[in-house]
Amino acid sequence: MPDFALEDEFDGVVAGVDEAGRGPWVGPVVAGCVVFIDRDVHPFLLENLNDSKKLSKKKREKLFEILQEEAQKGYIKIGIGQASAQEIDEINILNASFLAMKRAIEAAQIKPDMVLVDGNRLPKNFAYATTAVVKGDAKSYSISAASILAKVYRDRLMEKMALQYPGYGFEKNAGYGTKAHIEGLKKLGVTPEHRQSYAPIKKFCDNNKVRLG
Repeated sequence: MPDFALEDEFDGVVAGVDEAGRGPWVGPVVAGCVVFIDRDVHPFLLENLNDSKKLSKKKREKLFEILQEEAQKGYIKIGIGQASAQEIDEINILNASFLAMKRAIEAAQIKPDMVLVDGNRLPKNFAYATTAVVKGDAKSYSISAASILAKVYRDRLMEKMALQYPGYGFEKNAGYGTKAHIEGLKKLGVTPEHRQSYAPIKKFCDNNKVRLG
């Protein structure tokens, strides 16, 4: 379970960042940023924060709402950033993830002295000191909270996208390559939100003689 041990290793303002949506074939990659200004937050938050993938949708949604409420009280700073499917195609998913993280930090409107980044890769040319934390969303409260922000926000984006592009099951698969998504591609083709640089989408377009771009 996460705690504040990693945050306590550094002086000053420590932010946690994480992303959601690197694997899906469609839609943006989304990043969250969280800074705990005051640790006297809603007890449900610290008791239940964890890797967002290990939590039920209902619990993620509740944590998301509490994070918003605590931010309004000034106890935490939160920010959400994203990079579009077009940006992913232009600069690749790793760099797009870092771009979304940069935008999330900027959206939090706070200048961190240290940024804890989930994973084993660090962004280049970041304006802040950074530390990579493998499986950070299960170790750090800040990263865990950021992972929930990103996951819930992106899931909601994909539910809206499902209304705009029905037939792919985006409201259930969040853009991953499920059977429903593949069937939608066969029947309806690619959307402007598909990541055309991703091998399955590129292969589909090649096989069906669909022009990219």
